[in-house]
Amino acid sequence: MTSTANAPAAGGGPAVPDHLGHVIFITAAAAMGGFLFGYDSSVINGAVVAIRERFDVGAGVLAQVIAAALIGCAFGAATAGRLADRIGRIRCMQIASALFTVSAVGSALPFALWDLAMWRVIGGFGIGMASVIGPAYIAEVSPPAYRGRLASFQQAAIVIGIAISQLVNWGILNLAGGDQRGRIGGLEAWQWMLGVMVVPAALYGLLSFVIPESPRFLVSVGRTERAKEVLREVEGSNVDLDARVAEIDHAVRSEHKSTFKDLRGGRFGLLPIVWIGIGLSVFQQLVGINVIFYYSSSLWQSVGIDPTSSFLYSFTTSIVNIIGTVIAMIFVDRIGRKPLALIGSTGMAVALGVAAWAFSYKEGSGGHITIPDTQGTVALVAAHVFVLFFALSWGVVVWVLLGEMFPNRIRAAALGVAAAAQWIANWLITVTFPTLSDWNLSGAYVIYACFAVLSIPFVLRWVPETKGKALEEMG
Repeated sequence: MTSTANAPAAGGGPAVPDHLGHVIFITAAAAMGGFLFGYDSSVINGAVVAIRERFDVGAGVLAQVIAAALIGCAFGAATAGRLADRIGRIRCMQIASALFTVSAVGSALPFALWDLAMWRVIGGFGIGMASVIGPAYIAEVSPPAYRGRLASFQQAAIVIGIAISQLVNWGILNLAGGDQRGRIGGLEAWQWMLGVMVVPAALYGLLSFVIPESPRFLVSVGRTERAKEVLREVEGSNVDLDARVAEIDHAVRSEHKSTFKDLRGGRFGLLPIVWIGIGLSVFQQLVGINVIFYYSSSLWQSVGIDPTSSFLYSFTTSIVNIIGTVIAMIFVDRIGRKPLALIGSTGMAVALGVAAWAFSYKEGSGGHITIPDTQGTVALVAAHVFVLFFALSWGVVVWVLLGEMFPNRIRAAALGVAAAAQWIANWLITVTFPTLSDWNLSGAYVIYACFAVLSIPFVLRWVPETKGKALEEMG
């Protein structure tokens, strides 16, 4: 049954829910997990050179430390769905916040390189949990007519987290006289960069205490009166609460708690829809987006740009990222998920191809790379164009689809597997880029461009369109 609050308005568009402002607040609070992911992804960018000097390690070992958080993310994502079905979405958010808070303190005060890696794994586990719980929770509390835009908050939070971390890094770097190892109050600048992460981590935990539990979880544990209260908050006063609870209860009772066994099927071991979710997650990472945010400062420094300016260029990519995300939030419910994904794939493929051409003029190796001025400018522009097309498409669309596309009976487990695949692909790109760039920087971007091209037939052939559908319609 469709609630009257979500019925079309006289003018042809969806009626605005009575409490849309409250829904937006709830959604933004849940998306703080995405903010933590974005912040962590980019904050390490400002510490890469200092960590390498402090512990005197090569590119390969450094990449392992940077990517260590992603291992934790994969495990956190894989376990979060089932845990959320047992103890609730809100409790999982609180656990994730605690893990990340502890990780931020430990990362700022490491005894050795292994110690730093361990703290990053712990923080990654929390981020992985949040990456699954956020989209699932947002999908469950959002009115169907607005779910695409509200689900986009996850990616919006990620890109804002990236931008804020770069601003904080820039401020700390200036306080330290432009030296990542410059001392401020007894600690080196890079330690402050990692330690400041405790602020958003604690805020995420505090916000989790003021937002309601998911109506679906409340119904599943028999708390129907509280579920009605939450539904009234998020879907408006005109909703037939008894009908909505009955609809959710029927959906919950007709399914069982999803486990990884439920994902088995088909000729290749997993249900086709699960493979599609994995494919979306993997393609999102294999285009190389996180190379921009993990290594951009050190990359631009390596081609002769001074540290302060390299941070500026990294920040401009974050601004472009935010602009692209806003574009996606405007159009994801208007033109659909698939068209946006196809537009993004095409734009990314072209931008990555141009970047590969520019980097083919690279001379030197290691920290002594040079690129002619013209090609350097082209590389900078291509990197920004690539980020724009990623942000207005795959950055948002994948999170929206993963929160919507799976049938109710397998949603939690399938989302966990897909998110884990995303973190593993992220890890693979992160640990291989330093070696690939030393071998052939242009070749690395050719590989990423190829994945962008391959994503086009994948979307056309296999990805379903979920625009405007209720979660209970996903079969």
